[in-house]
Amino acid sequence: MPSPYFTTTDGSWFTPSDHVRGPWDVDACHAGPPAALMVRAVEALVPNQQLARLTIELIRPIPMAPFRVQAEVRKPGRTVTHTEAEIYDDDRIYARAFGLHIRTTDGLEVDSAVIDVPKFPESVPGPFAISDALHSEEWFGSSVECRYDRQSPVAEGGPTTMWLRTMHAILANEDPSPFQRIAPLADCGNGISPNGRLGHTTFVNADLTMSLHREPVGEWFASRSVSHWQNSGIGMADSELFDAAGAVGRATQSLVLTTNQGGLP
Repeated sequence: MPSPYFTTTDGSWFTPSDHVRGPWDVDACHAGPPAALMVRAVEALVPNQQLARLTIELIRPIPMAPFRVQAEVRKPGRTVTHTEAEIYDDDRIYARAFGLHIRTTDGLEVDSAVIDVPKFPESVPGPFAISDALHSEEWFGSSVECRYDRQSPVAEGGPTTMWLRTMHAILANEDPSPFQRIAPLADCGNGISPNGRLGHTTFVNADLTMSLHREPVGEWFASRSVSHWQNSGIGMADSELFDAAGAVGRATQSLVLTTNQGGLP
């Protein structure tokens, strides 16, 4: 069994493995696995309601070093509860998340929108969307399996549908929730659908919002992603999220765009 993304000795401090590293900076995490830890933290506070949305503000790069995750209920409610979580260490806060939890009801007779759904059996294997990191160390891209719609370009950028399955647990001896399982993919929209080469343009996300209208099922999840880049240096990645049975939600990322004449924020 591959090593988990994180190890912990006390359930409070978490140490990232090499597979958590991001593509931009050898000393910074990819935000996907830490996002799963924040999901885990807020879900534990409200076990009787379903996490429907989590917005993460990435205040500064999350370090490839031990950090803490803390969560609290901001506003309890019988139908809707609001939570907050932070990733921090003794010196800084690195990320802050705001969760929305909703009570579920069984047996409602409602109709859902009919949309075109990517078909997993028709997908083909391919590499991770970003093939080359800006460093030579092990990183998140090597910890996942990927497949692509036959109609989508394979790791070529632009509007793309990519299936992803993580090969590592979030934590050892712990079964992640459905929301935790899909969180790493939800943070990949900017990498799935860039509008230019990584060596020429960087497209770092400053936040991540994940909204799920139902819990995803299984291990393979798809992101149908498109990136909108503007000459102002601001962009957005917009991703529809699916499991093999259909749509489960959406993820958006606000992007900071820089060219090779500039530097990372």
